[in-house]
Amino acid sequence: MTSARQVTESNYMNWAKTSSQAQFNLATSGIGNLSIHDLEVSLDDLDLTGGGYGYGPLMESIGQRYDVATESIVTAAGTSFANHLAMAALIKPGDQILFEYPAYEPMLATARYFGADVRRFSRRFENNFGIELDDLRANLTSDTRLIVLTNLHNPSSVLVDQETLEQIGQLAREIKARVLVDEVYLETLFEPNPRTAFHLGQEFVITSSLTKAFGLSGLRCGWILAEPQLATKMWLLNDLFASTPVHVGERLSVLAFQQLDRLGAKAKALLDRNRQLVFEFLDCAQELQVVRPEFGTTVFPRLPGRDVDEFCRLLRQDYQTSVVPGTFFEMPDHFRLGFAGDTESLKVGLERIQAALAELSF
Repeated sequence: MTSARQVTESNYMNWAKTSSQAQFNLATSGIGNLSIHDLEVSLDDLDLTGGGYGYGPLMESIGQRYDVATESIVTAAGTSFANHLAMAALIKPGDQILFEYPAYEPMLATARYFGADVRRFSRRFENNFGIELDDLRANLTSDTRLIVLTNLHNPSSVLVDQETLEQIGQLAREIKARVLVDEVYLETLFEPNPRTAFHLGQEFVITSSLTKAFGLSGLRCGWILAEPQLATKMWLLNDLFASTPVHVGERLSVLAFQQLDRLGAKAKALLDRNRQLVFEFLDCAQELQVVRPEFGTTVFPRLPGRDVDEFCRLLRQDYQTSVVPGTFFEMPDHFRLGFAGDTESLKVGLERIQAALAELSF
């Protein structure tokens, strides 16, 4: 049984910060960062110092958007820290948890950092990266304390349907486990009343943020939705981690919530346009096999019979274009391609991927 830290770093985040930059960066998965002018803010809207367990107007903004009472909301610095704080409250060293495969490496690394006994259930390419309930059920035990998944799935952007989530919740209830769902990419559905698995039962714990869908990564506005007693536990635990948030960021985030309809409409138009370009590229890229998601900001093509790490190095070094090697998602014959950036840069980047594929096949 695992009872100690297995990792102390995220290889993916280190790569993203040191080795992913390129003239044509298709490694990123969020809408390009907005400027302060895009947010329509004045200095009169801001203040430097706040305090307490959650800034009231921000908690209310989150609660209104998701139809959740404020006592079930915990704010955090982005989805990454929301995941960290949630897992810190949900598991202890040696606890058995069931984690999707392939998975977002920083989230998986966090669980291993906390000393969890990590078991896996598969989201297979052959099943369009859907969740196979029989496989999930077969890997559950009476000792499973937590089931972890992403929706939309990172890296494939595949949506988990409501019926599947309900059945996962039922399985968790039977063994008194929780279900942690990272919903940060679900915002790219741009629904007026965003769906969330939180309302399916108190076993669900949800993390999300404004980071990926709206170009607001710099605000670090993230949150956790959890039943009130668990939310209180997270607030108290956070006193050991971040303690007091950046109040300017909280106030800017309230302004952002007031403008999400406008920001979301612009982001949706960009993603719809860019997704079509990616699908047209995939129509011609016969070397690639891919599940085509309806939503999201990424696709996760498979390049069978090739050294994908070498392809990614060639693409970055000779074609000034970056994608994420599939090794960071435990699938070395894949790579993740992001299309949430500038449309013209995406066009050129796709042309360069095609050229690199041709060179690799020569």
